[in-house]
Amino acid sequence: MFPGADEYGLDIDVADDAVERLLAVGPDDVDAPESLSFSRNVFLPLTTACRYTCTYCTYYDVPGEATLMSLDEVRDVVRMGADAGCTEALFTFGDAPDERYTEIHRQLDEWGYDDILDYLVAACEVALDEGLLPHSNPGDLTREQFESLAPVNASMGVMLETTADVDAHAGNRRKTPGQRLNTIRAAGEEGVPFTTGILVGIGESWRDRAESLLAIRALHERYGHVQEVIVQNVVPNDRSDYERPSIETMRRVVSMARVALPEEISVQVPPNLSEAASLVDCGVDDLGGVSPVTDDYVNPEYAWPALQELADIADEAGVPLRERLPVYARFLPDEFRPSGTDAAPAPRNRETWIRDPIADRVRGEDVHSRRLRRVGHGDGPLSTPTR
Repeated sequence: MFPGADEYGLDIDVADDAVERLLAVGPDDVDAPESLSFSRNVFLPLTTACRYTCTYCTYYDVPGEATLMSLDEVRDVVRMGADAGCTEALFTFGDAPDERYTEIHRQLDEWGYDDILDYLVAACEVALDEGLLPHSNPGDLTREQFESLAPVNASMGVMLETTADVDAHAGNRRKTPGQRLNTIRAAGEEGVPFTTGILVGIGESWRDRAESLLAIRALHERYGHVQEVIVQNVVPNDRSDYERPSIETMRRVVSMARVALPEEISVQVPPNLSEAASLVDCGVDDLGGVSPVTDDYVNPEYAWPALQELADIADEAGVPLRERLPVYARFLPDEFRPSGTDAAPAPRNRETWIRDPIADRVRGEDVHSRRLRRVGHGDGPLSTPTR
């Protein structure tokens, strides 16, 4: 049982023989992808407050220094992104600010919001109004919280990071694998297309990596909701001295991910943090969300690659590059899916994965909706054929 799992009543069975088989996997055991995809986004750090103090993280600010974007600021950024042809509004913040962040709570109360998640709904509505589809990463959530956020999000996510109890998560305010796994389960129960991933190099063992991937698989097999798994290497920064994992390590981990996960789940590496061109042949088929207009606020020292660089990675691999929406095509209604893409089985709790506010935004008649439909159908302006 994984640390913290008992607290949430989690029943996830990872068999020892499956772990051993996965530990034997290497790059020679996987095939290169048939294509590469990416999403064009804007990155919105809604607040830099976080209840946790993970030692590798430079995103959070301490109480008294944390910021909170106003809705006017949100509108300015998403409008700039829409004008630049983006389709995704990536809302990211640390887990719900605790009582230490008095100024953040005072500001939310002054603006008329109960908490940061209530405010996130309003921010997502602004993004939809301006023509972008929200994808939110607000940390650990309950099923009830997913229920309130799902109508205004095309997809959502949280990084599992690891199923191990590592020193990187140490301290009085520490997150546990049980919390993260519970969030992934809750997303499945509520029928939310979901992104998760593992973080490589924070003190976990090879066995921990295998168990983490197999735990994600087990939850996806139960709910069918995981759309992609990010394999992200830790990077040196101002708050930690963790060594960047070697390319050999990353090639092996990516290969393990590709073998562990069902074919319908994409394996993603962040091209601003990883040597993506050297990992494609290990089964990488997605390069994540890349912004032409905003920084990576989680890893500010590592700039996004230019969009042409993504095309160059695909060209070197000899595969086409496809722009995608923040929600993967199989979760889209029939009218928005590319031909030849099978629909995902319906979620347990409803008939469709995409809620009405998202479908209505894509179905609209303005230039933004037309762009969303083009990208959804696989005809985005930044898609390129095999060269």
